[in-house]
Amino acid sequence: MSGRLSRAAVAAFLVLGVTPGAAHAVGAGASATARASAGCYVHVGSVTAAGDHAGKLVTVGGASSDALATGVYPPGAVRVSGSLAEDPDVTGYGGSINGYTVLGSSMYSTSYLITLDGDVDRTRPTTYLVGGGWGDTTYFETTRFWDYPKLPNLIRQYQLRADGTLTRWDMQYSNANGTAKWANKQSATGFAAVKTMAMISQTLTYDTFLANTRGGALYTIRVPRTSPMKPIVKKVRDSTWQGFEALVAEKCGQYGTMLVGIDKDTKMAYAYAIGHANGTATVIQGLGKVPGTFADPVYFRRQIREGDAQMLFGE
Repeated sequence: MSGRLSRAAVAAFLVLGVTPGAAHAVGAGASATARASAGCYVHVGSVTAAGDHAGKLVTVGGASSDALATGVYPPGAVRVSGSLAEDPDVTGYGGSINGYTVLGSSMYSTSYLITLDGDVDRTRPTTYLVGGGWGDTTYFETTRFWDYPKLPNLIRQYQLRADGTLTRWDMQYSNANGTAKWANKQSATGFAAVKTMAMISQTLTYDTFLANTRGGALYTIRVPRTSPMKPIVKKVRDSTWQGFEALVAEKCGQYGTMLVGIDKDTKMAYAYAIGHANGTATVIQGLGKVPGTFADPVYFRRQIREGDAQMLFGE
């Protein structure tokens, strides 16, 4: 690994591999809320049916496609993916991609290198088995809290199962042998109505997810970083949110969120600017349909590495 780049240099890596082209309007007649969100974006990653990594960089004013990373996984194997982090500081390479992904009924740590030509380095393995028993996972996310260079550096894993059980692990790393331990497993039940979620806050004291239900409601789920795990649920909207099978969010401004909701049935996506979440008083501004087709089976948040990624603070 080389020396750590500046935050400005790392920010440029977010658009590395984005295909140039004319911007497509995400919504006409933008309101004051939308105009205030003009500099915001969501980097929507995806896994294709062929096992490739794809994605779109969605902004209020446009959407551009990522360069395709082909053959990352076996075709049709990926069921669920957490957010993947990109690291540009890899000597002799264009960068690395890492995160966690459910293939079949097993969890894998995903890590691969990008050559200086922008291709996946096929001389290195891309998946490392964590363990089995993940076949009923409906949502998974990794929270990475690190206000670099300050400590602490906290990483936690969250899993939602089909029976409505939400589980959290603390990650413990050994510098001596490079191993990672999933520790302090805690769970809470009662989330069977949830269709999918997106992380919108990561702080020293809690993580928060935005979740839609099969009945159409929208909720925030705050999970304090205390033991035992006791989520705090607040309703944001009563109806109309049931159509989205995937939600991908990114920080927008100091306290807000830009959200992309993906309807896999229609293969369409819609963007929203969301104010700091406060139950039913939360301001949500529709930004319109995102251009392009969203036909991939798996979606996730693409982010820059921990320490340089925006610290989400949407609730």
